[in-house]
Amino acid sequence: MLSSQLLEDPSRVRSSQEMATSASGGRTQENKPSILSTLPKHLPLDFLKSITDQFSEKRVIGEGAFGTVYKGTAPDGETIAVKKLAENSPLPRDKAFNNEVQNIMALHHENVVKLVGYCHESQKKVVQNNGRYIVADIVESVLCYEYLPGGSLKKNLFGDTKMDWDTRFNIIKGICEGLLFVHSIPIVHMDLKPENILLDSNMVPKIADFGLSRLFGQEQTRMNTQNVVGSYGYIAPEYLYRGEISTKSDIYSLGVLILETTTREENCRGNKPSAEQFIKKVTGNFLNN
Repeated sequence: MLSSQLLEDPSRVRSSQEMATSASGGRTQENKPSILSTLPKHLPLDFLKSITDQFSEKRVIGEGAFGTVYKGTAPDGETIAVKKLAENSPLPRDKAFNNEVQNIMALHHENVVKLVGYCHESQKKVVQNNGRYIVADIVESVLCYEYLPGGSLKKNLFGDTKMDWDTRFNIIKGICEGLLFVHSIPIVHMDLKPENILLDSNMVPKIADFGLSRLFGQEQTRMNTQNVVGSYGYIAPEYLYRGEISTKSDIYSLGVLILETTTREENCRGNKPSAEQFIKKVTGNFLNN
């Protein structure tokens, strides 16, 4: 796989970084050295427990189908987002973990969330099995990202925050640029929605959560699956009904996301959103403005 080769060959990682810098207009971000930058990408589980107060509920900053996100504070004060993957996620935990690490570890773009580390470590725990207590090896899968204080686009669009049109336009533009870069790899995200767009302190959008993503071969344009997983209201019809996956799957989701960001009208309310109702609301919003 392309991403596996990038991880194994440092020269390819540099090439990927140069491509990303070019795609983002030549912008680079210089940060002072931190404790995290001196650690290997595979972070010890004990370290992650320490910076999240043992994965304390008080540290929770987000929850989703794939796991719980905690705010981690390193000894030098640096803040990162620590996502502990759930055992009962829509996709097997190991598969979601591999997707994230292999597909985005080497990616660097202003509009794609940065993966700063990961942990896949087993620890012995006492668990109950058939009425008996046994010692078992329990594997914990954890992903660490840059911390984005602006929160999700969903929270900002449909919460108490009222973003002006210029801000929303720049968010749409940033999402499009990030998706264009992701598709150039080529990677299909497969779960583009407001919850998976995170905002930094300057309201710059970052595409996040690559748990369902698919990495294509350079000459590959589509694939098929019988295991359709995603968020109703954002899934492209050809994927939902025929299991067809291509970059067009993301473009459909992007279209819904743009409509939501433009009108501040939420599409996905409940388990079975009505596209007809959503279109009527969007049309009415346009006509009333």
